[in-house]
Amino acid sequence: MGGRTVGDQELALLQYIAEKGDASVGEVAGGFGEERGLARSTVLTMMERLRAKAYLGREQVQGVYRYHPTRGQESVVQGAVASFVEKTLQGSVSPFVAWMSQRADVTDAELAELQDLVNTLQQRRES
Repeated sequence: MGGRTVGDQELALLQYIAEKGDASVGEVAGGFGEERGLARSTVLTMMERLRAKAYLGREQVQGVYRYHPTRGQESVVQGAVASFVEKTLQGSVSPFVAWMSQRADVTDAELAELQDLVNTLQQRRES
């Protein structure tokens, strides 16, 4: 992707289209856009920006462009997290770890996942 990250609204739009499989601008404007008070032109602009960033592709079907995600949601979310850490946290995950340690509602599954990640990081350092 080379630094082509997505914002919160774009991420939500990508998730909406991924749930649909593919969608036209009109369909997205009627669902996603109306729920958020976005004009059709705004939705179109967002979709075209995501296409320029290579997060969406489009095909013309019976005279209408249908947009579809070009990568999995996990890849998009990882890119958004990486951008957040680099831009907002200046590359340090320590503030995020401190925030996680103060959360009272961490599930057993989330805790196990975090422990697995720490183990993986330790193994990488030892290699």
